[in-house]
Amino acid sequence: MTALAHERPEIMSEAGTEFANGPSLDEALWQVWKAMDPPEGYRAEIIEGAIELSPTARRSHGLIANRVRRALDRFLDGGEYACHQDVNVIHHRRAWVPDAFVALEDTESCRDEEDMGVVADSVHLIVEVVSPGKRNQDRDRVKKRREYARAGIPIYVIIDDYDGEGAVTLFTGPRPDAADWGDIRRLPYGTEVVIPEGPAKGFVIGEAVTGPKRG
Repeated sequence: MTALAHERPEIMSEAGTEFANGPSLDEALWQVWKAMDPPEGYRAEIIEGAIELSPTARRSHGLIANRVRRALDRFLDGGEYACHQDVNVIHHRRAWVPDAFVALEDTESCRDEEDMGVVADSVHLIVEVVSPGKRNQDRDRVKKRREYARAGIPIYVIIDDYDGEGAVTLFTGPRPDAADWGDIRRLPYGTEVVIPEGPAKGFVIGEAVTGPKRG
């Protein structure tokens, strides 16, 4: 997917977060984001101080994302948790739309104060499927990797067709102050990746999701 980024202005106060006699930059971006009406087929996110507008996924991306969602729903069936898509995850005036995430099935108790989405504290697992193009790859591999660590998301999974012959990377042990992760495991397609903790503990990401080993 190709993303259009609306970057934060460079001029800041000494604190780095406020316009002169005005709202903070984060608050200004939040208000702009809330007022946006993206064209059909686009979604808007606030990622590391920028509003990014990106189109809906290609066929192959949607195929893997839907496999993840259906498999997680089957795994979680009968419990209080479910897999969600196309819902905003909110954290400190940031807004993300993961390809899939696990939270309570009834998100009423998880909503943010303005009911724009669910709060990051309620999310136990996020999965992103990487799209072609450097900007898209950087978004999931770099920017969202840092953002999800800052938010303390317990587990982040990247399914990446464009990492060598295809790889799944499992991030655990978020370190919010460092915007990094305590443990990172990258495994090639054809290897089973098992979710180690949380409501989806024991869920396997393997060939049924990614397709067969390549190369």
